[in-house]
Amino acid sequence: MPVPHDAILGWDLGGAHTKAALVDSRGRVGSVVQIPCPLWQGLDRLDAGIDSVLEKIGGDSGLRHAVTMTGELVDLFPDRATGVRALIDAMSRRFPRAELAIYGGPAGFLHPHSAANQVFRVASANWLASASWAAGCLREGLLVDVGSTTTDLIPFADKQVLTCDYSDHQRLRGQSLIYTGIVRTPLMAITDKVPFAGEWVYLMAEHFATTADIYRLNGDLPDGADLLPSADNGEKSQIGSARRLARMLGLDLDAADLGGWRGVSRFIAEQQLRLVMDACERVLSRPGLSEAAPLVGAGVGRFLVERICRRLGRPYVGFETLFEYARPMGSKAAECAPAVAVASLAKEHAG
Repeated sequence: MPVPHDAILGWDLGGAHTKAALVDSRGRVGSVVQIPCPLWQGLDRLDAGIDSVLEKIGGDSGLRHAVTMTGELVDLFPDRATGVRALIDAMSRRFPRAELAIYGGPAGFLHPHSAANQVFRVASANWLASASWAAGCLREGLLVDVGSTTTDLIPFADKQVLTCDYSDHQRLRGQSLIYTGIVRTPLMAITDKVPFAGEWVYLMAEHFATTADIYRLNGDLPDGADLLPSADNGEKSQIGSARRLARMLGLDLDAADLGGWRGVSRFIAEQQLRLVMDACERVLSRPGLSEAAPLVGAGVGRFLVERICRRLGRPYVGFETLFEYARPMGSKAAECAPAVAVASLAKEHAG
């Protein structure tokens, strides 16, 4: 399908994935794409990811581009400022004749040269794009974006985002950023022990298994969520996930049947759910939101947000419902929330 004239392509340049969303001149979402992009392996991975995105949406002729990022955090770069400038330079080289707007959070959309001089406005600002869009659509709420690696919790009301925290460090302290997700999180980052055969078994502090394994075992892992290799580069099956989980306990697969390993995985999943729910309750206890404020679920792990809503007795709103679509999109807009939001904000900014 040809790309509409004057469309805006929103980019969310992450450390593990590149996400992009096409918004047409009427503000309708036309395409949403997510590509695995292990940026820590080199900037050539980003170049390949950009090419793959453009191939899927049908080219880049006449497109304007709006960019947000978190990829500056990867250890390819010595510091965040270097990472931000490297990603801006990469996009500028790839689209030398296109209109390129870099999202600077409170500073709005910046020319690449200006953005390179305001790196800490640009760094990891993608959460604010999503929250700002939600705040413009709903009277109040708590945006909970559960991704493959991290979870963002951002309250909003009366068209305003209700947080004074901005940097990753500030947000980690205030629990509006939690480094837990449903695909890439090592299991020992969620709990130090699990029940097995009537005993508490302490997990090995090794990258033997990730949350993708527990949600695959539980039957909750969404299609297309796990795009990068498994911890052991092994098969992505229930048997493969059970084998990796067993290794975390110092055991082999035959130490239990699949039902036994699912019991362990359910326990770990419950600990992660409790971690996110506790953070939600902390944010919801602050002044600014009513008892009727919904949780707005985004990210590939938003099924956790729906479960939290049921436990807390809160209404649930899917982030995907905040947009109009040029054609059926399914849940992709929620899975790639910052990319869709930054494109939509740029469209509004451009008039």
